[in-house]
Amino acid sequence: MREAIHPSYGPVVFRDRAADHAFLTRSTMTSEKTIEWEDGHTYPVVDVEISDVSHPFYTGTARVLDTAGRVERFERRYGKKG
Repeated sequence: MREAIHPSYGPVVFRDRAADHAFLTRSTMTSEKTIEWEDGHTYPVVDVEISDVSHPFYTGTARVLDTAGRVERFERRYGKKG
């Protein structure tokens, strides 16, 4: 790798404020805010809006859309082509 062209890659805590969940991983993201982790070290923390803990697909609360009904309603409202 060439020197001085790549961002620094280090440990970062990502925190999902909606689900009160945090996880430590490595990333190139940085932040001014820090948090003391369970191991006693201080890491930069990045707040995210959604994670696997609060995402509807992973929690099983995802809704299935009725696409056939939507198409029929559109055709009734605006007419069929042709």
